Amino acid sequence: MLSINICVGSACHLKGSYKVIDQLQKLIDEYNLKEKVELKGQFCLGYCTEGVSVRIEEKVYSLKESNVKEFFQQEVIRRAKL
Repeated sequence: MLSINICVGSACHLKGSYKVIDQLQKLIDEYNLKEKVELKGQFCLGYCTEGVSVRIEEKVYSLKESNVKEFFQQEVIRRAKL
């Protein structure tokens, strides 16, 4: 199972982490990946000056509402299908 850790700490919360979580959950449902992808909330990932911090494996990405779908298509779908 692919785990996606999303920061819900103070800085990321203010940058819209819950909106990012909502969008990711909708995309997981839309692509029928509930059995392959799980979202986990996590406090500070250490990238507070960037966008909402999201970690897959050891790589951290900075997301905004505007790039969630692109991130999902480029990073999540390909990993979930392995």
